[in-house]
Amino acid sequence: MEILSPAGSPEALRAAVRAGADAVYLGFGQFNARRGARNFTRDEFASAVSYCHLRGVKVYLTLNTLCSDRELADAVDCAVQASKLGADAVLVQDMGLVRALRQAAPDLPLHASTQMTLHSLDGVRQAADLGITRAVLARELSRTDIAYICERSPIEIEVFVHGALCMCYSGQCFLSSAIGGRSGNRGMCAQPCRLPYGWGDLADGYPLSLKDMSLAGHLKELQDMGVASAKIEGRMKRPEYVYIVTKVYADALREGREPTAEERRQLEQAFSRQGFTDGYYMGQTGPDMFGVREETKPPRELFAQAKAAYEKGEGPGVPVKFYAMIRSGEPIQVGVEDGQGRVATAAGKIPEPARRRPTSQEEVEAQLGKTGGTPFTAAGMRTLVEGGLNVPLSAVNALRRQVLDELSKQRTALPQRRHGEFKVGARYENRREEPELYVSLRHAGQLTFELVKARPALITLPADEIAAHPDDAAGAIQRGVTVAAVLPRICFDRELPRLREDLAACREIGVTDAYVGNLGLVPLCKELGFTLRGDFGLQVFNSQGLKEYKRLGFQSLTASFELKLAQIRDLSKAVDTEIIGYGRLPLMITENCAIKNQSGQCTCGNVTQLIDRKGVRFPVEKAWGCRNELLNANKIFLADKAEDWKKAGLRAVRLLFTTENGVECTQVLEAYRGAGAYRPNNFTRGLYYRDVE
Repeated sequence: MEILSPAGSPEALRAAVRAGADAVYLGFGQFNARRGARNFTRDEFASAVSYCHLRGVKVYLTLNTLCSDRELADAVDCAVQASKLGADAVLVQDMGLVRALRQAAPDLPLHASTQMTLHSLDGVRQAADLGITRAVLARELSRTDIAYICERSPIEIEVFVHGALCMCYSGQCFLSSAIGGRSGNRGMCAQPCRLPYGWGDLADGYPLSLKDMSLAGHLKELQDMGVASAKIEGRMKRPEYVYIVTKVYADALREGREPTAEERRQLEQAFSRQGFTDGYYMGQTGPDMFGVREETKPPRELFAQAKAAYEKGEGPGVPVKFYAMIRSGEPIQVGVEDGQGRVATAAGKIPEPARRRPTSQEEVEAQLGKTGGTPFTAAGMRTLVEGGLNVPLSAVNALRRQVLDELSKQRTALPQRRHGEFKVGARYENRREEPELYVSLRHAGQLTFELVKARPALITLPADEIAAHPDDAAGAIQRGVTVAAVLPRICFDRELPRLREDLAACREIGVTDAYVGNLGLVPLCKELGFTLRGDFGLQVFNSQGLKEYKRLGFQSLTASFELKLAQIRDLSKAVDTEIIGYGRLPLMITENCAIKNQSGQCTCGNVTQLIDRKGVRFPVEKAWGCRNELLNANKIFLADKAEDWKKAGLRAVRLLFTTENGVECTQVLEAYRGAGAYRPNNFTRGLYYRDVE
């Protein structure tokens, strides 16, 4: 199992390598999920790859953010440059970037970032079908879930083992962008989840701030499962932290043990939020998983020791085996071989007969073993030294240096890969017809006779709501209104049978369309014969993404609500495209039930609101699978901006109803048709008119 460490700077990279990392991940340019990290220039990246490859360490480039159409070519160029410089793989989130890189760098391995929200076997298989060679699983999975996926996965599996935990599933959080215009999906998260919130009238707690995770104590189990890579989070952390954490995990893994009590104490000293948690891994959520960063003095002695070690030391060293053959009448032969079978050889002068004391085998081996000042360490010798010969030890030293130099060149040689030009491809024109109005309901109780009578072009309901209230949905269908099932964004493998039953019930009453917000549910929908519609969870941010989802069989897609209307207008719409034009946007979806954590019991039927430091209240609702969705305090309202969204080339504008009653749903629909005087008390234009970082 690979130990994969963060490298937010050249110093952190050296710290990781010298602590024993097998691989590092780092940013190059502005297209990664930690744009606030130091990151690397082109020259620094080239040096980093050479430094790492010489020492047997792989380098993964992080390009795991969403890219707009204007940014995509630069992101592709960044990946192509990295590929030419020898990067071993690139981490990606954006489906459009996946498509573009298959074209421009077909031999460059792709890893699916945790930002792709992969959490099921079918999701991993879908990634494999896209040409992805490794999937980084969501942090919320339990040991049982991980083992199930590893046993059946066609590609490598990477699992986070240490570092910060987000309250929301990675790739599905919009809290930072909605509040301050800084998108976590574009590498600029402001971490508002770490701020105080409350459940009454005061923000007097930290219900969204999880402790850091630590799976120290579970390394052997992860290795036995078949996990390919154990990932340490922390590209924003200082090099001393990287060294300490990497060394603890690397030493334990190589020595076939779990970290000791002292090593765990060092992990906590380096950084923690009131300790660590392995709650998700153990399948035990709850209040014990939460904590905050306390103001404490940095562990100066521990950090000083770490700094001294990574600044002066060379790390564990690359084990090599030396060969030497010294025989009468033949040139001196010296060779070296690394663990990957690379061999370098060199020949010297013919040895002379010894006039006094002949050179011994032990003396030759002692010279070969002097690898100080190099990344190599002698792990074995095979020498043949005939008696009676005189071999200058300086000659042996020179041959050792020569073969190690040659081996170094082989280890740092750039890979031979194909690289092509990124081509935008066919341009699809915008629709000229006026967008239709779709209605998305959260509860069957919102599906009133008046709403059906108002005849929106389409009504959506969660699949489980349709299954639980089949007559309501069937009645709408009989009156000529199309009803679509909305699938949950999160569905573990163990939950799939229940969802299958709900979808089968939907099919029985005539539901033919399904809104899918995660790749993992595409196979199930195809199997059951649904028309695929892409929900906002797919994070459609550019024209290439639209084309790729079309290739996967989607008939329509929802554009990311982190795009401006002008950007949405300019998308090349390969399939029908819609936006969410009204409602409380879901800012978080969480595995930890914040409602139960607060009350100690399941009270999802009640209206629950989280209050921030400014007195703003965010509704928290139950999501499928006993999860939570944190909704925005203000509703998006664009009824009075119809001239703008009507020019965006959309098939539809979707009205998203969550906390509204049936009467309000009908009033909002009429307002978007230009009738009535409905206007919410507090509303926002969302990000449709302002840039998001």
